[in-house]
Amino acid sequence: MDAAAAPRPSVNGYLSSIVGGAGGVGTVLTQLACRLTGLTVIATASREKSRDWCLQMGAHHVLDHRRPLPQQVEALEAPPVRYVASLTHTAQHLAELIEIIEPHGKIGVIDDHDSLDAAPLKAKSLSLHWEMVFTRPLYGTADLIGQHHILKEVASLTDAGVLRSTMTKCLSPFSAENLEEGHRLVEGGAMVGKVVMSRGPSDVPQADQASVAP
Repeated sequence: MDAAAAPRPSVNGYLSSIVGGAGGVGTVLTQLACRLTGLTVIATASREKSRDWCLQMGAHHVLDHRRPLPQQVEALEAPPVRYVASLTHTAQHLAELIEIIEPHGKIGVIDDHDSLDAAPLKAKSLSLHWEMVFTRPLYGTADLIGQHHILKEVASLTDAGVLRSTMTKCLSPFSAENLEEGHRLVEGGAMVGKVVMSRGPSDVPQADQASVAP
């Protein structure tokens, strides 16, 4: 949203599409897009549990990225898609994303690739925004202070209850056994949200203590 200059507070009649809406970045981005803009948000998820999670985060529609996306978007009978955030497997979905986005639209990407063919974007004059969170500090950019402003705003929104934490499971105490369990959960590919390691329940925000597992 930062790199692509997504509108705040509103652009009526347009959609944003978030590929990988149940992941850590997708969880926060869905909330930001739904709460801070006037965009209608389409997220994608491949499992029922992930779909429910995206809806809890505020997504207006959730599509299955294992199935053809253009047909699913068309079935919504919604206004054109102007913004796309592709958070994972961009190369796999790129052709479909180009098909669903309107001319002069914007595609934001964060995942890594050995190569990514941007030539197909030309016909629709689409702009590609490749974002990495550490660019400002790595290169000491003139807008370095922007990193501070963004993080401060996210912290304020979280404290105010506007944004929800991505933590869904906290393992305590911090031990070799729980570290192994955390790896098992993440590597299993079925996690929704994030696993957190804690020295003890006192380290976990009060509202989240119910999710602490011994």
